[in-house]
Amino acid sequence: MKKVYIYKRFERFWHWSQAVLILFLALTGFEVHDSIHLLGYEKAVIYHQTAGWMLLGLIGLAIFWHVTTGEWKQYIPSFSKLSAQIRYYTYGMFKGEPHPTHKTARNKLNPLQAVTYLGFKLVMAPLLIVTGLMYMFHRTIDANNMVLISDIPLEIVAWLHTLGAYLILMFIIIHVYMTTTGTTPISNLKAMLTGYELLEDEQDDVNNEKGNDED
Repeated sequence: MKKVYIYKRFERFWHWSQAVLILFLALTGFEVHDSIHLLGYEKAVIYHQTAGWMLLGLIGLAIFWHVTTGEWKQYIPSFSKLSAQIRYYTYGMFKGEPHPTHKTARNKLNPLQAVTYLGFKLVMAPLLIVTGLMYMFHRTIDANNMVLISDIPLEIVAWLHTLGAYLILMFIIIHVYMTTTGTTPISNLKAMLTGYELLEDEQDDVNNEKGNDED
């Protein structure tokens, strides 16, 4: 095994910031829905909207980083070993079978992860963001009497927004569970904190790239 620098500084910042904001949005969202009572309805609405704008800004920054660094290629799905990966997670790993794919600095995601994360970025996150903006601006602007969102009942927008929220919460639960399926139960978590992970030596085709090109 070889210690490889695999998660860059911004990648870790983006990952944990996004996780905190999503969980805070879930907390305040439950309060807006009157499911819990911690902050008070008025504060929950304000905090929910503020966190939503912060998440939107973080997503924009992450998109810029992925495009300029070429990291967006990590999410291009490969279907050659997809069935083998599904079999491993549903059966093979419980029988001690070897992992069908090997992580490297250039290929951090296995085929199933790439498909799942791409779905998160192209379906779940846009659904939550678009419906959240529609809900916030579903009103008449008195200055020019223009209705921003029309012909879409507010109840439908709220239902779709809630659906997106539950889908993302399900994604997070599965994601947290999957982090325990690494070399050790905490190896994936440790890697996302430090940036380093122990990988099989023969699979490490990308070195630490001279002192860790973090930016």
